[in-house]
Amino acid sequence: MSKKNRQKKSEEQQRGPLLLSIETATDVSSVALFEEGHLVAVQNIYTNRLHAKLITVLIDQLLRNLDLIPGDLAGVVVSQGPGSYTGLRVGVSTAKGLAMAQQIPLLSVGSLESLAFSVADIAKDIGAWICPLLDARRMEVYCAVYDENGLAQTAVEAKIVEADAFGELLSGRKVIFLGDGAAKCKEKLKQHPNSVVLDNRVSSASHSGIAAWKKYQSQDFEDLVTFEPFYLKDFVATLSQKKVL
Repeated sequence: MSKKNRQKKSEEQQRGPLLLSIETATDVSSVALFEEGHLVAVQNIYTNRLHAKLITVLIDQLLRNLDLIPGDLAGVVVSQGPGSYTGLRVGVSTAKGLAMAQQIPLLSVGSLESLAFSVADIAKDIGAWICPLLDARRMEVYCAVYDENGLAQTAVEAKIVEADAFGELLSGRKVIFLGDGAAKCKEKLKQHPNSVVLDNRVSSASHSGIAAWKKYQSQDFEDLVTFEPFYLKDFVATLSQKKVL
């Protein structure tokens, strides 16, 4: 065995379990690698939901940059939803394929839960709860409420953002709003003094590490055959209004 191969084998023996995370619930195509829940590397591309063309390229680039191969992975994490119907399908299909090929477990983390964990430290510092918002088109968002520790306080729902949509929630505490849904309706959200809008904090695979590692440790794995994304709303196909010659 060459010196280089011996060194690589030694590093593998010292390394903790590696989890690859895939996030495609929004306009962001994102992959990240975690070692025992700690972020090692991440690749994000902000696109118009071209996940099918990009996600496998991002995975390959990430692993190559770290001198890793798919066989080095201990598990695959995927964004569960809600979010873009097509994006979630692409992410879950890619994750399932990788998990099956490498015979490693599949784990899922909710899209909103990941966002909540990404600002848990900020929430603790200012004594706020967290309300991630994902764009559900028009003036509707997917949302849920989490405490400063990232624990869910409400179920995930689709909500129309009206003038006082979050008035009751904001009446008793500060609330951090984040995600691409917060970016599109920040003017309405900022009207309340208890509202903290982080409109530049969007979905990324780098946010799922803590929740994924907890699931991995407890062996809370998904069934590769039956697992499906959480869409929340049914997919509705629309007909083009353009005339066909």
